[in-house]
Amino acid sequence: MLSEALAERILRFIQTKGYQPQQAAELAAVMGIAEGEQGDFHDACKALMKTGRIVLGAKNALLLPEPPGKIVGTFRGNPRGFGFVIPQTPNSHGDLYVPPEGTGGAITGDTVTAKVVRRGKRRGRLMYEGRITEVLKRGQNRFVGELKRQFNRWFVVPDGQTLHTPVFVPDASAKRGRPGDQAVVEITQFPSDGREARGVVIKILGRRGDPGVDTLSIIEQYQFPTEFSAGSLREVRHVVAAHAADEAARGRDDLRKLATITIDPDDAKDFDDAISLTESRSGTVELGVHIADVSHFVRDGGDLDEEAKARSTSIYLSGTVIPMLPEALSNGLCSLQEGEPRLTKSVFITYDRAGRVRATRFANSVIRSTKRLTYRVAQSILDGKGARVSAKVRALLEGMDVLAKAIRRRRRTTGMLSLDLPEVELVNDDDGSVVDVEPTDTSFTHTIIEMFMVEANEAVARLLYKHKAPFLRRIHEPPDAGAGESLEKFLGVLGFRLRGFRDRSKVQAVLDEAAGRGAAFAVHLAVLRSMQQAEYSPLTLGHYALASEHYCHFTSPIRRYPDLTVHRLLERHLGPGLDGAVNEGLIPNVAELTTLGGHCSANERRAEAAERELKTVLVLRLLQKRLGETLSGIVTGVAQVGVFVQLERYLVDGLLRLEDLGDDWWEVQAEKGGVIGQRSGTEFRIGDQLSVTIARIDLPNRQLRLALPRSDNGGRRQPKRKHVTQRRRRRAS
Repeated sequence: MLSEALAERILRFIQTKGYQPQQAAELAAVMGIAEGEQGDFHDACKALMKTGRIVLGAKNALLLPEPPGKIVGTFRGNPRGFGFVIPQTPNSHGDLYVPPEGTGGAITGDTVTAKVVRRGKRRGRLMYEGRITEVLKRGQNRFVGELKRQFNRWFVVPDGQTLHTPVFVPDASAKRGRPGDQAVVEITQFPSDGREARGVVIKILGRRGDPGVDTLSIIEQYQFPTEFSAGSLREVRHVVAAHAADEAARGRDDLRKLATITIDPDDAKDFDDAISLTESRSGTVELGVHIADVSHFVRDGGDLDEEAKARSTSIYLSGTVIPMLPEALSNGLCSLQEGEPRLTKSVFITYDRAGRVRATRFANSVIRSTKRLTYRVAQSILDGKGARVSAKVRALLEGMDVLAKAIRRRRRTTGMLSLDLPEVELVNDDDGSVVDVEPTDTSFTHTIIEMFMVEANEAVARLLYKHKAPFLRRIHEPPDAGAGESLEKFLGVLGFRLRGFRDRSKVQAVLDEAAGRGAAFAVHLAVLRSMQQAEYSPLTLGHYALASEHYCHFTSPIRRYPDLTVHRLLERHLGPGLDGAVNEGLIPNVAELTTLGGHCSANERRAEAAERELKTVLVLRLLQKRLGETLSGIVTGVAQVGVFVQLERYLVDGLLRLEDLGDDWWEVQAEKGGVIGQRSGTEFRIGDQLSVTIARIDLPNRQLRLALPRSDNGGRRQPKRKHVTQRRRRRAS
C-alpha cells in the first residue's frame, strides 16, 4: 500500500511542468523521501518503469516516456476550431495540439483516439500534433440553447463553449416550441466532415431570459440530478421515522447545556457547524467545533450513501440548491437548528494565549444550539451596534473574535497565504430576476469561522495520520515550475522581488509589500493564477496555501461527501479503533480512495464551473440593459487578440480587441502582462484601471465585447491609466 501511494506521488512529481530529469537518488532527495522509505521508494520506481509509466533517460535519469504513435485522452475544443487531447497516460510532451482539420468531429469532453505526428523541433524539443482517428465515447449528447426558425428550418443554437454549431431539429411545434424559447436538444447526428448537426427537442424550458430559465438551463446543460432515487428516499423516510432523540443521545457527551452558536449566511438552511469556547484559570481556552453527525444517519453502502457519493457535493445556483442529501436530513435532522437537540461529532482544541495548539480531543456528542446568527448580525454585535443577545452569547462571540485573531497571526507566521480579491453577490427582485450586484460581505466573522474550520479539519487529519489510516486529504500542491517562474518574472516587472516561489513566506511578503499600493490587485491576481487547483486525494502532499502538512475536509458533511468519509473514520477511531482496519477491509484503502478522490474532485469542479457560468450569464443579461454605457474596469489579462478587462462593479471580464485600442501597431508582451503601441508608446498592463464602453454581449458564447469611450469629436479617447487596489477576502479551500 505504501509503495502504491509512493508511486502515485513520484508520478505526480515527474509530471510537474518544468521537471528536470534526475537520477533516483537525486529525485528522492528533492522529494524529501525519509531514510526509512528509501526501499519503498526504489520499489515504486521499479513498478512505474515496469508498467512503462516512467523510463530511464540519459545518465539513468527518470522521466516520462515520449508520446506513442497513438494516444487515448479527453478532447478540449476551442471556438476557433483547434483543440487539445489530454492524454489518459501522461507523457513527456503533455497535452497534444490538434489543428482544425484534425478534430474528426470531436467536441469538448469526448474520449478520443488520436494519431501522433511529429512536426519538427522548437528550442531543441520535439513538437507533435494530433489527428483524431476515432471518437470512443461522447462526453455528452444533450445541449441547451435558443430555439430559432429561419428559411423554414428549425434549429437550436447551443449555449456555452462545448458545441459551436447549430443543431437542426424537426418541426419543434410538436413540443409547443416557439422561436426564442430555451430548449434542450438531444443529438442524433454529430457534426463531422461537412455534415450538419441534427437532433430532437426533448424539452422546452421556457422563454429565454424569463426568471429562473437561465438556472434551469444550467441544470440541464451540466446534467445535474434533480430527483433523488426511490431507494434513497425510502431510506430517508425510515431514518426519520426511526430516530428517537433521547435514545440516540445515549452514550454521547451531553453538551446541551453548553453555550453554542452557529454563524451562517443570511439565506442558509443547512447549519452543519456550531462553536463553543471554554476558558480555564490557567489562561488556556478550549475551542469546541461541533459538526452535524451525518454518518449516524447515512449508512455506509446503503441507497442513500450511494446517492450522496454519486452527487458528492451540493450545488448552489443563484438561489437554487441541488443538495447532496434530501432536505429531511440536510435541512432537518442534520441541521443544527437553534433550540433543537442534534447529534454531532466534536473536536476540542486547547490553545494558549498565542493561539498555539496545546491539546486535542474528539467525541461523539449531542448539542442544542443556543443561538443562530448570521455573519452580518454577529459582526454588528462585535461592533457594539447589533441586536440584543444574551450576555453569554455576547461573551462567546467576543472570545471567538480574540481566539480567531490569535490563530490567524500564528498561521500567517507559519506560512498561510492571505489573498484579497473582489467578489460580488447577485441581487434579485421578488420575481427572481437579477436587478443588481453588491460586494460580498467581508465581515471578520467570516474569518472567525474560517479559521476555526481550518483548525478542526487539520486536527482530524493529524489524528488519522498518527494512526496511519489512509483518508481523503484536501491537497493543494505548490505552483509548478513553469507557473512559478512566470510569477517571479511578472512580479519583477511590477517592481517586486520574489526568489523562490515555493517558499510561502516569500510570497506572502510580496503580498504584504503590495498592500495599499497601486499594484496590489495585479500582484494578488498573479499569485492566484499561479496556483494549482486543490483536490481530494489520499497522497501526502500537504496544502500549500494553508501551510498545512496534513489537511482534510471534515466540517461540512451535509454538503460534501469527502467530509462524510472522514466522519466514518473518526467514528471508527472513537469505537473499535483504526488499527488493522485497512487490512481487514473495514475502511477504504489507498487505491479506493484515489478513485473516490478523483470522482469527488471532478464533481466539485463541475459544480464550480456551473455556478461560475450561471453567475456570468445573469450578470451579462443584466448588462444587456446597459449597452453603450461607460464603466470603470481593471485589466486582468492580455492575449494575442486583445486585452481582458474586468468591470469593477460587476466583476465580469470582457475583451477589448487590439483593433479597438486605437490606430497603432500593438505588441503583445505576455511575459510582462501587457501590450504596448509601437508608435504612440501607450501601454495597457494587468492591474491598470481604465474606462470602457459595453459594446456587445454574446450570451450564447458567454462573451462581453468592450470598446474605449469615444471622444467628443467621435474618435476613441486616449485611455487614462492608473493602478487600483482591491481589498476583498478570498476564502481558503
